[in-house]
Amino acid sequence: MPMHPHAQPNFRNLFWYPFKVTMITALRTFPIIGKRFSWGYHNTLAPQVLDEGSKARVEGNAEFNDVSKHAHQYAADREASDLVPSVWRPQTILYPYERLEDMEPWLFVPGNYNGRIGVIWETCTACKLCVSACPNDCLHMTTELRVDVLDSAEGEHEGLGADLEIGGWAAVEIEGVAEEQATFNLATAHDDAPESWRFGEVLDLSGDSVTVRWNDSGEEEVMGREGVHTADDQIVSGRIDLGRCMFCGLCMEACGFTSFFMTNEYDGMSGFTRQDLWFDASRTRVLPSVHQEAVDAELAKRANKERDKRAKAAARAAKAAEEGA
Repeated sequence: MPMHPHAQPNFRNLFWYPFKVTMITALRTFPIIGKRFSWGYHNTLAPQVLDEGSKARVEGNAEFNDVSKHAHQYAADREASDLVPSVWRPQTILYPYERLEDMEPWLFVPGNYNGRIGVIWETCTACKLCVSACPNDCLHMTTELRVDVLDSAEGEHEGLGADLEIGGWAAVEIEGVAEEQATFNLATAHDDAPESWRFGEVLDLSGDSVTVRWNDSGEEEVMGREGVHTADDQIVSGRIDLGRCMFCGLCMEACGFTSFFMTNEYDGMSGFTRQDLWFDASRTRVLPSVHQEAVDAELAKRANKERDKRAKAAARAAKAAEEGA
């Protein structure tokens, strides 16, 4: 299950951090001792806006809603220092300036919340069981150029995917995308996940070289076959109408290829129009690195199936050769 890195069920999040914050909160209730545990953030009289974008937004709305004037009514409990204010001030997260998984990760239980739908498109087989299982008809699938997890396999499973064909599609990994994806945070991102592949049409195959016409520029390029993977325009992709979604998770349960997930993303799913609630494939995408275990399991299953298929074909060919002899 994709999860926020601060929500990992480890010793820090389950024991040490809750214990530390509980002790600090208890000490802050004393008028004198509590002031020694502020560290520049606690005991303030107004919400502290941490990022530049939020600061600009708050300053621009000060005429209508000045957050500094709400301090004595709506300040969070951890901002207090004296006994009485700590009791009557509400315990709250100053969203969007703070996030629950950052401030109190032990409360952010992975897998117990159905947030935004996420899909590992590289392992999708276009079976459309998710579409059949959806009771609200909010999944709408189309075809789009994709690279199957087996076609891009390296190591022991390399070479078991589909072969390049003239008139077919080819894909190469975008340079530097691995580093960009390593820092991409699915739980807090409000943008599309970084695109991994550059696609093009195969014009010619000559020896160890391949001629490709790139879809994004229309330019033709002759390059070696190393690093060029087969792309498929029949692997399903789709748009999800979150305005109709009730986050039941039936699409996740129906998927037999561990491609569908209910992520822990709880925001970024609103808009000013109904059209804003339509999420295309790039917005629902879950990077394979985020759920590498499920991707590896699916890759091994497909690779073993392909090995068995090739072994049976080789056995039939050998048998036919013996009979012909």
